Amino acid sequence: MNDAPLISIVVPAFNEQDNMVPLVNETVAALRGAIAFEMIFVDDCSGDRTLEALQALKPALPELRVLHHAVRCGQSAAIRYGVKAARGDWVATLDGDGQNDPADILKLLDARATATPEVKLFAGWRVERRDSAGKRRASRWANAIRARMLGDDTPDTGCGTKLFERAAFLDLPYFNHMHRYLPALMQRAGWRTISVPVNHRPRTSGISKYNNIGRAWAGLRDLRGVAWLIRRGSTIRAEEL
Repeated sequence: MNDAPLISIVVPAFNEQDNMVPLVNETVAALRGAIAFEMIFVDDCSGDRTLEALQALKPALPELRVLHHAVRCGQSAAIRYGVKAARGDWVATLDGDGQNDPADILKLLDARATATPEVKLFAGWRVERRDSAGKRRASRWANAIRARMLGDDTPDTGCGTKLFERAAFLDLPYFNHMHRYLPALMQRAGWRTISVPVNHRPRTSGISKYNNIGRAWAGLRDLRGVAWLIRRGSTIRAEEL
């Protein structure tokens, strides 16, 4: 692909070998002919055949780019690595587990078309979660605590379906698990965010990489750090006149 895409799709993947082919094909089916795009799949040092599955798809798909971590770095690092490599001015993200619907990227783009320039993040909102009851309860609990501490007015920060301006994202402070707090971080930087209802699907292959206890412990620790960042003040933005 010689022409710069209008949008880059970044997908972090860890041990999702059976989800790669369907997710890539669904993304192509949803976007090809609708917008110029590239797909950047970032393999986070998977222990299965995720990387091989992606590489096998490349010859037939000029939109597909595959990046690989030599050591496991985590989801936030994989997203940031993909965004830094992206050629589009705007980036959409999906989780690699296949639970996000690639067709919802067009819905986020439609929301962007009617929004003001101050909106730099369009966050997917999984109105009908297709997870286990325990995972749904844990997410409701975590979202309630986060909303109380951060006041980000975002009903679902854990949804992998997001659309944001690449430059605004790269200006945010980077830390592990930052992808869970993008609305609050964007708002801290002086930008607006909008939540858009999106589809959510049951996982059909592979296993979740998080357990409720581990997610809760890491989340509470990170939440205190993000709250501290917000109390310390907003990022300064300047424009050349």
